Amino acid sequence: MSEIILEKVNYIYPNGSLAADDISIHIKSGENAAVIGKNGAGKTTLAKLLIGLLKPQDGNVRIGNMNTKDHTTAQISKLAGYVFQNPDEQHFHATVEKEIAFGPKRMKLKKEEIKRRTEEALKRTRLEEYREENPYNLPLSQRKFITIAAVLAMEPEIYIFDEPTAGQDMEGNLKLAEILLYLHQKGKTVITISHDMDFVAENCDQIMVMANHKIIRTGSPKEIFWDKETMNAANLKQPSVSRICRQLGVTGPIHTEEAAKLILKHWQNLNKLS
Repeated sequence: MSEIILEKVNYIYPNGSLAADDISIHIKSGENAAVIGKNGAGKTTLAKLLIGLLKPQDGNVRIGNMNTKDHTTAQISKLAGYVFQNPDEQHFHATVEKEIAFGPKRMKLKKEEIKRRTEEALKRTRLEEYREENPYNLPLSQRKFITIAAVLAMEPEIYIFDEPTAGQDMEGNLKLAEILLYLHQKGKTVITISHDMDFVAENCDQIMVMANHKIIRTGSPKEIFWDKETMNAANLKQPSVSRICRQLGVTGPIHTEEAAKLILKHWQNLNKLS
């Protein structure tokens, strides 16, 4: 069981800053979801609440059959893997391979299983050629994939990616999209926390919008990205594809392929009228 339930969760930092305001959400097992919002909306605080790095002052955070108030971060990490926004917060070892194998070793798995998981994670993130490199010798984009590989190797049921597209080029985004699809097809619960509307529109099925430390709306990508009131309230832009379509008078698309078909149809209709 890998569902996530937050019930009227509040969190205030020691300096008095409100970071989570009466948040209630339900992410079902196997769902491919995203939390979107501007910087400062409360997304990273929400991620840390999900994995027990922060404990709510009010309400409950339930991960599977665990209430985070009653469990350590180490216990929660066996079920929920968290990819930090800053990969350097997760790198401790001298080589990429050792970094990825660390989690399975801590789980006290057999050598054969540690090897299998490490190789699979290297392959899935296309890091095989860098296995003997020191992580800090690699660029930020690759260091982020090392942290992803380290979480993949632990094979949790829930994956939480905090701003995974930051610092990535188009190739990195495509590789990340492949990983999310792979996890979703395996029935894993995936949560992407991001302010990259284009990536979320193309790769996530359920969207939760954050603004002013609250969840202001939940819905499908099409419901969210064509809801002008919600997007304005969160101070977010539509995905690029949707903005182009809106200028052309075409309503609805969020995916490139869908937009291309509707724009072509729109253009053909205009030609018939001319």
